[in-house]
Amino acid sequence: MNNKIFFSTLGAVAAVATPALAQNNSSENQRPNIIYIMCDDMGYGDLGCYGQQLIATPNIDRMAADGMRFTQAYCGSPVSAPSRATFMTGQHSGHTHVRGNKEYWRNSMQVFPEYNGLSDYAIVGQEPYSADHVIIPEIFKDNGYNTGMFGKWAGGYEGSHSLPHLRGIDEYYGYVCQFQAHLYYPNFLHEYSKSAGDTETHRVTLEQNIQHAMYGDDYMNRAQYSADLIHQKALSWLDKQSADTPFLGIFTYTLPHAELIQPDDEILQAYKDKFCECEEKSFGGDRGSWYNPTPIAHAQFAGMITRLDQQVGEVLTKLEEKGLAENTVVIFTSDNGPHEEGGADPNFFNRDGLLRGTKRSTTEGGIRVPFIVRWPAKIAPGQVSDHQCAFYDMMATFCDIAGIENYVERYTNKNLTVDYFDGISIYPTLTGEGVQECHDALYWEFHETDMIGVRKGDWKLVVKNGNCQLYDLATDLHEDTDLASKYPEIVDELKAIIHREHTTPAISNFNLTIPN
Repeated sequence: MNNKIFFSTLGAVAAVATPALAQNNSSENQRPNIIYIMCDDMGYGDLGCYGQQLIATPNIDRMAADGMRFTQAYCGSPVSAPSRATFMTGQHSGHTHVRGNKEYWRNSMQVFPEYNGLSDYAIVGQEPYSADHVIIPEIFKDNGYNTGMFGKWAGGYEGSHSLPHLRGIDEYYGYVCQFQAHLYYPNFLHEYSKSAGDTETHRVTLEQNIQHAMYGDDYMNRAQYSADLIHQKALSWLDKQSADTPFLGIFTYTLPHAELIQPDDEILQAYKDKFCECEEKSFGGDRGSWYNPTPIAHAQFAGMITRLDQQVGEVLTKLEEKGLAENTVVIFTSDNGPHEEGGADPNFFNRDGLLRGTKRSTTEGGIRVPFIVRWPAKIAPGQVSDHQCAFYDMMATFCDIAGIENYVERYTNKNLTVDYFDGISIYPTLTGEGVQECHDALYWEFHETDMIGVRKGDWKLVVKNGNCQLYDLATDLHEDTDLASKYPEIVDELKAIIHREHTTPAISNFNLTIPN
């Protein structure tokens, strides 16, 4: 199919956001609202505005055209839970408590009767955020914001001290456990609604889903698609917001994370016709990881990104309809680089080979992510920034946007010897107001692959199993030519940053090899 015709046809389905028609009814003195949309495992090149040629993303592309697109923005870690932790805590992964995907469901007994005899886990979730360090929704709740979160939590297990209702969230719906998020048609989700009188985050059984198997042909008879359920809850919460009280929405949508499964509607049908038989990829499934099989993995992946794009468009449209768009900062990004799980094939979709590596790697492909900010009141259309920033800058940025002063002094835990806040606000870059401070260096570490990354200017150090490789990103963005032997003094300088920034993790599971 001709690409131009295809994108025009699919764009009619996917493009739902419309220009602002409603008057902005918020007071000039009203503090800005913030919506942070973090999708799951989308690569740097998976959007049209970042060069993607095979997938239609008209709404996110329009968001970039209306605002500011970053070309050198980074996640906090090359995998889900610690990357989200850096966002929530304003700490990089050498300081955060959560530095990996420690799973609590592995040691819990499977339970059967609750879900029509289907096997599931008695306790689900991951390592909790530290109770000793503040997270973003707690700060904003403390400063008069309504707070809602919809999607993946990944900051605690059932019964732990760190669940949405205990960490500053008014309304929550989604996956407490990221392993459960491997299924798009799960047995249950989690919910907490302060307005409905809930006292804790609790399971919500998806009654239609549990009438069918969790794996195999019968699985596709399940009809309660979690990505749609979560999005509708987010829209419902957004519909209740007004100009009277500022709000913070954290939409941690799970698309396009594996498994590669979605409703067989017009979006998927369009991609079924897009890829010829010789291009399409069949995936046989992975029962242990809860990834169901699909004979059309490429069509599924592309459709999931377009479905996500449609959801972003509906968020933007809702803001326009309510007259809240002008005073609302909307950020779109991804939690880490692209995955190769469940049949996904990032090499197929990112044929330009711009970045090396994928999820779980501290090479650019694993940590450089799409990052788009739309704020009509402050950001002129069509801006592109090469400012280097990371997820742990968001706490400082959000506080500047909201006018929350001295957040470090106010929220530092005085009972700790050191309470780290690593972020630098990107507010000056967004608004052109003030002078933008820059990081001396950006830092990442990830124990499962025993990798560390340090970026200082254009120099990039990649450490694997304690072995150092040095790259000049100004001339070698793909990180092909190791310059470590040519510039040993630069290697030593960046190694010194590792020794300065890495702290011993409280959880033994998160240890890695530090270079001498």
